[in-house]
Amino acid sequence: MSKTQKIGWIGMGRMGFPMAERLLKAGYDVSIWNRTRAKAEPLAKIGGKVVDKLADLAGVDVVFSIVSTGKDLKEVYFGKNGVIAGRNGKLPKIFVDCSTIAVEESAEIRKRLKERGADFVAAPVSGNAKVIKAGRLSSVVSGPEAACKMVTPLIEVFAPQGVSFVGDGELARVCKIAHNVMLGVVIENLIEITLLANKMGVPRHAFLAFMNNSVMGSMFTRYKTPALVNLDWTTTFTPELLRKDLDLGLELGREFDVPMPVTAATREVLQSHFGTAMLQKNPDEYLQKDFAALAETMALASGMKLTPENKNVSTGLES
Repeated sequence: MSKTQKIGWIGMGRMGFPMAERLLKAGYDVSIWNRTRAKAEPLAKIGGKVVDKLADLAGVDVVFSIVSTGKDLKEVYFGKNGVIAGRNGKLPKIFVDCSTIAVEESAEIRKRLKERGADFVAAPVSGNAKVIKAGRLSSVVSGPEAACKMVTPLIEVFAPQGVSFVGDGELARVCKIAHNVMLGVVIENLIEITLLANKMGVPRHAFLAFMNNSVMGSMFTRYKTPALVNLDWTTTFTPELLRKDLDLGLELGREFDVPMPVTAATREVLQSHFGTAMLQKNPDEYLQKDFAALAETMALASGMKLTPENKNVSTGLES
């Protein structure tokens, strides 16, 4: 796809901002809308065109979106003040959504866009803001193959680790939900074994260094190590969003008769974190911390009081 193509971008959250930033730094023409305009303003300094109305994106060639829920996505596309509402005969040829939403919601959106002559590409991503900055983000895509091929070069700009085409329809949504189910199961198990080793006398940084160098180590265990060692709960992904994704996975398991007992147990342990939050001075603020703060809840259940080890440990993402 030529860099002369006009791109629209919806969503300037923890992920959307650095993803759009990479497109701008690569020389693409990007118009940006965010509910809170101020969050998008810094990108104006590198050529981003910040717009006040979603309707202002109706004339772009491709519009990207990354929002929290399916409800949010329907609103920005089809709402009273959405992209579709202001089209005036114009409509982006392709809508590319990088959010994590339910399969049914995605299918409904696809149908509504198709009725208006637009293609819909589901393109959820794997990683967080640090992963984007390190150039290690990846994506999975599904939808009409021609449309997917057309936008893959754009997606590769912010997801250079790889873009996997998995087929038509909502198959990319299934892959991302499965991905996030594993995310929940792995963080819980990683916390369990780290607490066990720690309670028996092994410093967390030493145990995690061993794990990260072992066959069980991964990009994920490495970039979560500083959080678990130093109790740095800077948000990459909230417990609420993880709970939503575990529920989506369990719903699919029930629908397709696939038993998911480990996922179900993980979901219940995560729920206990919400109960622990109610004991905090500011429960809502506490639940905005990173999902790895589940370590504090599991430590309490283990009769432990965690303190930061204050060690300078690698995220594994440094170049």
